[in-house]
Amino acid sequence: MNGTECKYPLSFISPPTVTQELWPHLGSTVSLNCTLLVPGTCNRNITWMKDETAVENLYTRQDSVWTGLLSSVKFISSVLDVNLTTEGDYGNFTCQLQNNVSASFMLHKTDKAGHIAAVVFALCVLALLVIGVILYLKCRLNFNLWYRDKYGEPEMNDGRLFDAYVSFCPSNIDSKFTNFILKPQLENKYGYKLHLDERSLLPSTEPTAELLMNVSRSRRLIVVLSMAFLEQEWCQNNFRDGFFRLLELSRTPIFILFENQYKDLPDEVTQLLNGQKGTLKILMWKTDSVSPASEFWKELRLALPRKISLSEGHGDPQIHCQDDKDPMLTVSSEAADLDPDGDLGTSMSLYNRLQVM
Repeated sequence: MNGTECKYPLSFISPPTVTQELWPHLGSTVSLNCTLLVPGTCNRNITWMKDETAVENLYTRQDSVWTGLLSSVKFISSVLDVNLTTEGDYGNFTCQLQNNVSASFMLHKTDKAGHIAAVVFALCVLALLVIGVILYLKCRLNFNLWYRDKYGEPEMNDGRLFDAYVSFCPSNIDSKFTNFILKPQLENKYGYKLHLDERSLLPSTEPTAELLMNVSRSRRLIVVLSMAFLEQEWCQNNFRDGFFRLLELSRTPIFILFENQYKDLPDEVTQLLNGQKGTLKILMWKTDSVSPASEFWKELRLALPRKISLSEGHGDPQIHCQDDKDPMLTVSSEAADLDPDGDLGTSMSLYNRLQVM
């Protein structure tokens, strides 16, 4: 057919650019689609070249022609299927309708080393993320304690004498736990000051002035909530009212439960505790909580105020309030003892008086 029948205007529908670069994997099959919009009188077929050599029966192809909406133009398409079985199948494939109308597909070999490096890098990142999550779960409490002790705000100048008010039942088990485990660990090891009270924390009547004063002198409220504690008369008669009255006495009270007694707790108690998790702290004493490095002690320390290390000879700033003149809430009085020898008022020691005589 005469070449003038396929003269311009001609346009490529596929590939979208005159030269398209591809990076297929070895062993895969890639389909090269060459589609043109040509005048309706053009009867030429698309020919394929590889590295300037005609492609005859090396690869399979599907040719098709269809007419557009306008009879004056039509579409000519040829799809070449290239099986990349060897490295020789890579190269420059060119489709052309006539000498001056062509488009090319450049098939590049995939860089195996780069691909493997990318996979290894992705696996390393995934491994680091997994290790990071594990370390966070394992060291979360340690990190939170370090951050709190390093940057947390100490509760100073509040005029309070104790770090925690501890309420417990005077039963044999609860008394031993409070006096021989809880108190020595917090006071001797971490330097907290506790106020222990084995009386009824919230009797059925309104709290006494003494109870309110003792709780107000403490920065936290700890309740050893055992079965013996719940068997007290005020708990059995009206636990709900006493529970909400307790929440009004202290900010974020701490409830210590025993794991071996938890399943025996009344449903009302567990429902109230679970329903108020945002306003209180629940700690579970387990068989492995005896160890000083257990999560129980770390969570308890996080719930208690931050302690400050002081040099010898200085008072505790957490219980020193300059504006509070109440002698019960101050460490030292402004009125100092004028006589260093005591209340007897002797101006000279016995040794000095003997020398004078």
